[in-house]
Amino acid sequence: MPLTGPKEMFARAYKEGYAVGAFNVNNMEIIQGITAAGAAENAPLILQVSAGARKYAGQTYIVKLVEAALLECDLPIVLHLDHGADFQICKDCVDGGFTSVMIDGSHLPYEENLALTRQVVEYAHQRGVWVEAELGRLAGVEEAVSSAKSIYTDPDQAVDFVRRSGCDSLAIAIGTSHGAYKFTGEPTLDFTRLQIISDKLPGYPLVLHGASSVPQEFVAMTNKYGGKLGSARGVPEELLRKAAGMGVCKINIDSDIRLAMTAQIRKYFAENPEEFDPRGYLKPAREAVKNMVQHKIRTALGCSGKI
Repeated sequence: MPLTGPKEMFARAYKEGYAVGAFNVNNMEIIQGITAAGAAENAPLILQVSAGARKYAGQTYIVKLVEAALLECDLPIVLHLDHGADFQICKDCVDGGFTSVMIDGSHLPYEENLALTRQVVEYAHQRGVWVEAELGRLAGVEEAVSSAKSIYTDPDQAVDFVRRSGCDSLAIAIGTSHGAYKFTGEPTLDFTRLQIISDKLPGYPLVLHGASSVPQEFVAMTNKYGGKLGSARGVPEELLRKAAGMGVCKINIDSDIRLAMTAQIRKYFAENPEEFDPRGYLKPAREAVKNMVQHKIRTALGCSGKI
């Protein structure tokens, strides 16, 4: 099955009240673990590539790894650029075979964000590629994406932004944040704001970034075997599942995959200090990714069996 765009995927998700998981990929083992989980759950997938992943692995390597995964599983898969910083990066990904790109102008003044998004939309739509934009700002740090504080999305601005930019989906800020340290107190999301935005944009697919749940068993495992994650805390899965029934069709998950891999690798080295073959520790790490993604598909996303 060739790569697909998100249009039909999101239309069904919106209608049936679930979300599709957008999982960040960096190497072969992560791609294999995610796609194995999708195949086991008969679920659609979005494999997304950050600027950091493009620098680490190279765009061509990642595209070819995803194409190889498509030969192994019969799943609808979107290849998506996560947090495109400028027009050139988005253009490179459109030209390189991506079926969806995100232009992130959320740090810019409103009119500049809108103009940049419109530029990407005009280029991508001519080539049949989906465009995600962002309005509002998430706190936290994830690779090159950072902000000291959140700026929640204004519902009326969201309507104006979608209408004038022509973007196909919109990432909104309602309380999630990048990285593993999302909350110091009780985790909450602004569902009132989400409902207003969804009501003002009926049928329109919304996106949540910074939505890892930071499972405490993996925090504990990492710390047990020498890590220092401290008070890492994420978004409870029940809140994500609720958002998926309110117009959120795409939920981004990155930190949870990193945690699962790192915890398993630390455990492996602690229990097998004589080992140095990368295949020895990457195999259980890959399985940890698969198990994590299967869990997310079933609980936080609700998209199991939605092929």
